[in-house]
Amino acid sequence: MNVTPKPPTLRILIVEDDPMMQLGLEQALENHPQFEIVGQAEDGYLGVEAALKLKPDLVVMDIGLPRLDGVAATKQIKAALPEIRVVVLTSHTTETEIIAALASGADAYCIKGASVERLLSAITAASEGATYLDPQIARRVIDNLKPPAPTGNTVQLSERELEVLKLMVEGYSNPQIAAALYLSPNTIKTHVRGIMNKLAVDDRVQAAVVALRSGLV
Repeated sequence: MNVTPKPPTLRILIVEDDPMMQLGLEQALENHPQFEIVGQAEDGYLGVEAALKLKPDLVVMDIGLPRLDGVAATKQIKAALPEIRVVVLTSHTTETEIIAALASGADAYCIKGASVERLLSAITAASEGATYLDPQIARRVIDNLKPPAPTGNTVQLSERELEVLKLMVEGYSNPQIAAALYLSPNTIKTHVRGIMNKLAVDDRVQAAVVALRSGLV
């Protein structure tokens, strides 16, 4: 008699600072025998440490985490262990945050409050090497992934503009960029306007997309 081989267990690490959300995720995923919860962490630093120690197959990652946010944590995990899949599960839905998370290496982006089935679809897609975008935000991302305007000249940004652009791609707001670079918000506003003019884009998200596609950052 032929016996169907049992599918391999997917080892999952949950990085989430809300205890109720942690519990809900654990219960939802443990109902599926193909998943094994190998650890939980309540902030980004602990999430990175747990990922490096436990080497899970997949991390379910929030963005709004204490100490180290989910975008930075994802980037560190992917830099050290690129084979680990990361599913972002968050209430953050701005285009800049979405682009920043995907730029950091996230394999899927799912919105909190969505059905368990949608989260399972994101986990399945990521574990199979595909990219998953929650339907709530997919159209917004696609609309902003238009190619840069054709130009015969290579965009020339100053060293300071490149520093600002890198932080824009990572999802920093103008005040946050100002604090990080020890500059005034007005100076940062001027740099952002100059960057968008040079890249021939209309907003920060398009600037991030052009920067990533062209290898500027």
